[in-house]
Amino acid sequence: MKIAVANDHAGFEFKNKLKQFLQSKGHSVEDFGSPSAEPSDYPDYAVPAVKSVIEGKNDRAILICATGLGMCMVANRFPGIRAALVYNEKTAATTRRHHDSNVLCLGAREFSENDLLKFTDIWLATAFDGGRHLRRINKIAALDRQKPF
Repeated sequence: MKIAVANDHAGFEFKNKLKQFLQSKGHSVEDFGSPSAEPSDYPDYAVPAVKSVIEGKNDRAILICATGLGMCMVANRFPGIRAALVYNEKTAATTRRHHDSNVLCLGAREFSENDLLKFTDIWLATAFDGGRHLRRINKIAALDRQKPF
């Protein structure tokens, strides 16, 4: 799988470990993240990573900031993106099974490295269930095509 990875300063250290983890599992990784731990703005890195998924250059994206919240807010501004902030193993699986999420958002300062890698592994390995969940995703996609309120 081709995976875009992006981070701000808070996610820099974990991003480098995540890249090694993903590559060890046979994934190709494109790094859109901050090149250092110097203060930076997460939208500057989230946007190109998310666009690479929309354009089909990457299959999915993983975005990392201090809490994962900011990255998730930015990602979900784009039509066709279903970004999910996960906080345990169940949410990592459910967001794939029920929501077919294509962007994973992680909080580097909220969880241990082992937990973050476990969430990622589950998210990557879990398939979309389809069925009734597809009907719901189609309703979300319809919202993407509507004019603002």
